[in-house]
Amino acid sequence: MVTHELTDMWRNTRMVVLTAMCASFYAAVLIPFMVVPIIPGVTHFRPANALPVVCSFLFGPAAAWGAAIGNLIGDFFAGLGPGDVFGFTGNFLYALAPYRLWRACAMGDPVPRTPGAWVLFVVVVAIGAGLCAATVGFGLQILGFVPFAVLANVVIVNNMLTSLVLGPLLLAVLYPRVRRVRLLHTDVLGPRPPLSAGRRALGVGLALAGALIAFGGGNLTAAGVLPALVADASPNAALALVVVPGIVIAAIGLALL
Repeated sequence: MVTHELTDMWRNTRMVVLTAMCASFYAAVLIPFMVVPIIPGVTHFRPANALPVVCSFLFGPAAAWGAAIGNLIGDFFAGLGPGDVFGFTGNFLYALAPYRLWRACAMGDPVPRTPGAWVLFVVVVAIGAGLCAATVGFGLQILGFVPFAVLANVVIVNNMLTSLVLGPLLLAVLYPRVRRVRLLHTDVLGPRPPLSAGRRALGVGLALAGALIAFGGGNLTAAGVLPALVADASPNAALALVVVPGIVIAAIGLALL
């Protein structure tokens, strides 16, 4: 169930409805703020970016699909293009990472109240935000729109600020109420098989390492601090040799969780 929940959920009517709800709510909050551009024609101020994180903790895999589809709906109003494939993938990872990492590392509600819970909350959000930023930044650089070093850093700052400011507030209000009506993804899909400590450690480690390689390594590569392996490659090829393996490593880690 852990490995296949992203596909199995489509056979559950309530999860499909939750996916549609996440997508429509995300798009509905994204679209009005398109008039506040950060990089005109590419990205804008997005307070809605807290919603994939909040919905991730509430609805699990439905939030991952919902964030990806909702972002695509929002992009439709700005004009669809090849870069939207990377936006779809980046937002999918952004909403996938928080709930999978939290359930692997913690027991209890994802409403941070203690210092340890706050640290974990920041880390799991940062991993998702970093994967989203690396995916979108890489895609739009190789398509010739915006350099990775510009867009990836704009995206991660936008994601982190909105998620860390609005996310805990929304979760404190919504999580108890959604749990009370038994619409949390754990209620809808049922209990998951227990994972061994070794598998959890490996999955978290790969997700963290992959995010650091993809985002941090991508920035170092874009800045010209290249390892010998990519020193003679073109800028786009060098970026691909660092970012793509990082995303794949992180995806494998998340799949283990």
